[in-house]
Amino acid sequence: MIRTLQGQKVLCVQVAGLIARRIVCWASPGERVGRGERFGLIRFGSRMDVFLPLRATLRVGVGEHVKGGETILAELAGGEA
Repeated sequence: MIRTLQGQKVLCVQVAGLIARRIVCWASPGERVGRGERFGLIRFGSRMDVFLPLRATLRVGVGEHVKGGETILAELAGGEA
């Protein structure tokens, strides 16, 4: 789980694909990560599920391709996710 400086929570779950099951997480619990910083790697059909606060304003839609460290997914009250 990622907690913003304003105390908001964003949950990121790396889900392995059926075939390759290739997921690497470099971050440790309690470690600070910066905006746009990569904290893991997923490959070969794996995915990242992101759970945002209900009041977040989405900036991407279903089916859009995003790029780690570049695409803004949503705006939170007091910052971006």
